[in-house]
Amino acid sequence: MSISRQAPVADSVEHKPVARTALQRLGAGSGIDAHWHDQNQIVYAARGVLSVATDGGHWIAPATRAIWVPAGTVHEHRAYGETDLHTIGLPATENPLRLDAPAVLAVGPLLRELIIGYTRDPEDDGPERRRLRAVLLDQLRHSPRQQIRLPTPRDPRLASVCALLAADPADGRSLAALGAEVGASERTLSRLFGTELGMTFPRWRTQLRLHRALILLAEGTPVTTVAHRCGWATASAFIDVYRRTLGHTPGQALRAS
Repeated sequence: MSISRQAPVADSVEHKPVARTALQRLGAGSGIDAHWHDQNQIVYAARGVLSVATDGGHWIAPATRAIWVPAGTVHEHRAYGETDLHTIGLPATENPLRLDAPAVLAVGPLLRELIIGYTRDPEDDGPERRRLRAVLLDQLRHSPRQQIRLPTPRDPRLASVCALLAADPADGRSLAALGAEVGASERTLSRLFGTELGMTFPRWRTQLRLHRALILLAEGTPVTTVAHRCGWATASAFIDVYRRTLGHTPGQALRAS
């Protein structure tokens, strides 16, 4: 995806001034093409897995996470598995998270019910729903940020390495071996991972593997198969990384999908 994170001038990118508060049901593999809003937006998949892509990276969220999309950010949505997409629009002046870039937020049981309840009847402007909104925003302010993000590489050598691993997350070659294939030294690539992507190579590879794992799980792939396809030596090693990152096991994610 190659789109701007700021309000674009290109006519090909749709401008939707109002970020609607709504519930949409998306089929597996469906999505919403590149667009941007004048408003901030919270997107939450109560069922399935949702990804948001900008030219700066990819963010992905199962049902225990939501994604914050600031006003003016050109972005796409993609659903994996049958997805119930809840969206909440907030005026650009109302930024309870004080964030100017997309972020993944933890969604506990209370915040989940608040989001579902608030999007159930978007036309309701009664006092009860206004109180619901106030509590929802208060919960958002205290939601921990999650590092479930794949930043987009710019340097052609780094992009080539990332593309090799995206094509096969189970590729276990060292950075030196990958560098030899794209014509860059291990030292150069290691520096680029830090300066361009803000993380080490092992950290980026783990993020990539988790992204792919979330997608495969949403499609109903068995846990052992997911572990193998994404490069973990054993299912237990995958489960440990998944649980430490997301706070629940992949088996629980499969049962909830």
